[in-house]
Amino acid sequence: MLFMAKIPAKFILATKLGMTQVYGEKGQLIGVTLLQASPNTVTQVKTTDKDGYAAVQLGAGTKKATKLSKALRGHFKDLGSFRWAREFKAVAVGGKDLAVGDKVDVSIFAPGDVVKVTGLTKGKGFAGAVKRHGFHGAPASHGHHHVLRHVGSIGQRFPQHTLKGTRGAGRDGQERVAVRGLKVIAVDVEHSILAVWGAVPGARGTLLEVIA
Repeated sequence: MLFMAKIPAKFILATKLGMTQVYGEKGQLIGVTLLQASPNTVTQVKTTDKDGYAAVQLGAGTKKATKLSKALRGHFKDLGSFRWAREFKAVAVGGKDLAVGDKVDVSIFAPGDVVKVTGLTKGKGFAGAVKRHGFHGAPASHGHHHVLRHVGSIGQRFPQHTLKGTRGAGRDGQERVAVRGLKVIAVDVEHSILAVWGAVPGARGTLLEVIA
């Protein structure tokens, strides 16, 4: 049985502003995340005939042209100087075909839409196994000496080496994570802000891909 990937009907690049609270229709207090989704610009449209697949590239944010590589300056041409560019496997948004130079803003979303938000989680640096994986640690008494947060034995007689993927200390966070099933609570077209129910990955200012 073949499972076809869902083609996104609505998508935009946004940055995380932070969290706040609003009251729902029934008077309940809802925790929401505010996303700053300034109008995106279509910087490239890929087609099946030319590129082997159909996709749209959106540019967002601003950056000094002198900070961009020659390749990116040539790629963006007269469209602008963008800080980010991301690709979405779609050729239309809200039922409208897109062309290079078109703008995509928050008006394509409506309260009640269910979205998937993807971004990088907060980086936490090098962390031990207790913090990184939730290890319980060793007993604190009866002969144990300064090994409370140690990993413990990770080897065996065969195959005489540590198996790949064994959990231990290492860099924590800074991973690409997608949160699905978030409901759009409010859309502020004038200020280009989306309010979604719940938390999303990353710190304030993190780039996020919002797909419905």
